[in-house]
Amino acid sequence: MRALLSHQPGPPSTLVVEEIDKPSAKKGEVLVRVNVAALNFFDCLIIEDKYQFKPPRPFSIAAEMSGVVESVGEGVERFKVGDRVCGYVQGGTAREYVVAPEVVLSHIPEGVSDEHAACVMVTYGTSYHALKDRGELKKGETLAVLGASGGVGQAAVELGKIMGARVVACASSDDKLAFCRECGADETVNYATEDLKARLKELGGGAGMDVIYDPVGGDFSEAAFRSIAWGGRFLVIGFAAGPIPKIPLNLALLKGADLRGVFWGSFTMREPQVNRQNIDDLLGWLADGTLKPHVDSVFALEEAEAALNKIAARNVKGKVLLKL
Repeated sequence: MRALLSHQPGPPSTLVVEEIDKPSAKKGEVLVRVNVAALNFFDCLIIEDKYQFKPPRPFSIAAEMSGVVESVGEGVERFKVGDRVCGYVQGGTAREYVVAPEVVLSHIPEGVSDEHAACVMVTYGTSYHALKDRGELKKGETLAVLGASGGVGQAAVELGKIMGARVVACASSDDKLAFCRECGADETVNYATEDLKARLKELGGGAGMDVIYDPVGGDFSEAAFRSIAWGGRFLVIGFAAGPIPKIPLNLALLKGADLRGVFWGSFTMREPQVNRQNIDDLLGWLADGTLKPHVDSVFALEEAEAALNKIAARNVKGKVLLKL
């Protein structure tokens, strides 16, 4: 079978497509013929050994996929040959066949495309876990999303609206904010030209933001936290800006506010059944048209270098996919 492989640390140009042996499903596992593999920003980091998880080489990128069940191992009960499935397997789906534990897979509902099914695990799964399980977002609350035009940010904007929140999208350009409004944002803040703290306080009616979703870090985190409402929840998603912020803890005390970490990858392993229910919720919204992921572009497996370069250049609105 064909597989996109990283043999050595380096940029996307170091990746190669090679023929390798087709795997087989063992007890509790499912062999899936991959139709679509979805890429994320961390794929750009992992091939250069800049990510916290460093798999042994050679490895394939892409942590989420959709496809068709080719065979099942002993004890598998939820799936049969021919079922359409999607799942998050932590990495290695940029290849024609992948083996996955039964628990990490979900059925793709009728009417949902392979492309959309492959989109929901990482960005939407992260954001739904963040807003529902960690942020306890309630209908009618005000949600601020930093980095709102990026992968997880866009997902948070869309899901915040589905969950009944008033959503304030924050990004660094008017073009990005226009995209956020297309995704359902009620208000926008350009933190390249506006005072983030003051604007969020203003949009919160003076009380501030009930929930702040922060995948950016850097200098924006403290400014945003200073706009939080009494009893608000500040969700730490990641640090796309680079520096890890050092927020003065007296701010949490004065606002009676919470700083809550969101580590979706660890959550999927520690609470796989809860995660699977979350994914099934997302797939249900896909099936009834409530959720409509934006696919930025689709590349062939051999075009992975161009796909990753586009992501690394921050020139993406929505998901980038590899179609096998």
